[in-house]
Amino acid sequence: MGSHRLLIFIPLYATLIVGSLLSGRQFMELTYFLVHPGNEVYLQRTILAAVVVYILAAVVPFVPAAEIGWALMLMLGPEIAILIYLGTVLALTLAYIIGRAIPVAACAAAFEFFGFKKARNLVLKMATLDTNERLMLLLEHAPRRFVPGLLRHRYLTLMVALNIPGNTLMGGGGGIALSAGMSGLYTLPAYLATVSIAVAPIPFLIILVKLM
Repeated sequence: MGSHRLLIFIPLYATLIVGSLLSGRQFMELTYFLVHPGNEVYLQRTILAAVVVYILAAVVPFVPAAEIGWALMLMLGPEIAILIYLGTVLALTLAYIIGRAIPVAACAAAFEFFGFKKARNLVLKMATLDTNERLMLLLEHAPRRFVPGLLRHRYLTLMVALNIPGNTLMGGGGGIALSAGMSGLYTLPAYLATVSIAVAPIPFLIILVKLM
């Protein structure tokens, strides 16, 4: 990557992260205002509105959706845990579908702009391949130490990535899901099953604690 492109890439990346963190904080402040004591008459309506906004926020790359979801469950109680769970699965599925729909030419152009010529060529080469052929091609070009194992166990890798604290640096849940869709390495049914399991522990733990 050329130095002039690096000067664009680093501030852009930092802006995305800082902007997402600030927007997440603003979202939480808005939610707190909506469910503040005194708004009980509109509580159900505002909870539904908060969940809808949460889903939309969770689709966007670099937004700390997991942290927002946890905060909502702590703020609104276990009763909302199922809604947050279903909303998270829906948001990550939407991000995946958007990733699948992004034209290969757009991805290649983005890599070329930032000087990632090898990545650009790889993306263009993968465009005409099916899932297994894409996997074999990536395994050929991957560093030998860790990446092949991550690719072979890509669904487990995805599950771990979605649950790593601070995964906002990797794009957050929305960004990870978007990348999964763009890669073409994940079939929709298997992806949906993986995401459904990956985001389940916290909501169901909160529900279990309440039942006990």
